[in-house]
Amino acid sequence: MNSENSPSLSKVTKSILNENGIKLNKNLGQNYLIDKNKRDQIINFGNINKDDVILEIGTGIGTLTIELAKKAKKVIAIEQDSNICKILAKRLKDEKIDNVELINDDALNVEFPKFNKIISNLPYQISSPITFKFLDYDFDLAILMYQKEFADRMNGEVGTKNYSKLSTMLYFKCDVEKLTDVSAESFIPKPKIDSSVVKLTPKENKISHEDFKVYSKFTKALFQHRNKKIRNALIDSRHVITNLDKKEMKKCMNSIEDEKLNEYLKNRVVAITPEEILFLSKQLNSLLNG
Repeated sequence: MNSENSPSLSKVTKSILNENGIKLNKNLGQNYLIDKNKRDQIINFGNINKDDVILEIGTGIGTLTIELAKKAKKVIAIEQDSNICKILAKRLKDEKIDNVELINDDALNVEFPKFNKIISNLPYQISSPITFKFLDYDFDLAILMYQKEFADRMNGEVGTKNYSKLSTMLYFKCDVEKLTDVSAESFIPKPKIDSSVVKLTPKENKISHEDFKVYSKFTKALFQHRNKKIRNALIDSRHVITNLDKKEMKKCMNSIEDEKLNEYLKNRVVAITPEEILFLSKQLNSLLNG
C-alpha cells in the first residue's frame, strides 16, 4: 500500500484497540504513541543495523516493535499485559515477522536475554527501577522515553532544582543526553505532562562496585534533605548509613580533623558535586562504620 494512502498511526492504533475491546489503563503506564513522525525519529536515534539485538520494554501493540524488527537482527520484546501480548503476537504473525522474542512478564522480574541496544517507550511508573536495572547490563546505547520532569532530573546540574538523587546516581553510570520532547498530544490516552526522549550511553566504570554501594547509601541519605547542610542531613538520615545513634554520630562528626571534609559538611546538599559526595562517602563510611 502506498504510504500516502495508508491510515495514520493514530487510526491504526485506535482500530486495533477497538477490535479487541481494549481500554488502556493510564495507571499502568499504558500511554500509546500515535505520532508516526516521533516514532520514526525515536527509531532513527537508535542508528540500528542488521547486527543489533534490541531490547524493548512495554511493547504495547507493537508501535515500535514491528518497525524495529524490520531493521534489526532481533528484538526482545517484553510486555506484562497478557491481552496486549496476544494482540502483538497476532500482528507479528500476520506481518510474517519472525525475529521478535516476545516475553509476557514483568520486566523488573526477568533476566534479560543478551542485547546490545535498548529502545523503549517505558511504562512511566517503573522509570527509575528499570533504568537502574538496565545499568547492570552491558549495552552500547539506550533510547528511552520518560516523563519530561523525570528526564530533566536525570541530567540535573549541581545547584539547580533538577539536581537530585537520580542525577547523582546516574552520574557515575552513564552519559545522559536529552534528544527531543514529545507532546502529550502524541499519545492515547493523553498523559497529563509532556515526555522526553533520552539517550543513555554507559560509562566505563569509574568507581568500584563496593565504592558505588557506599556512595548510593550516602546519596540516598543526603537527598532526603536536599536543602539542609550536609552535616545535618547526614545526622537526620543516619539510619541509612550507620547503626550509630544520634549522640554517637554527632560525637564522630565532631571528631573530624580533616579541614577539607569539615568544609564540605558546611555546604548545602544541593551544592555538592557527585565527586564530592564520593569523597565524603568513602571518608565518612570508615569513620561511622569502623
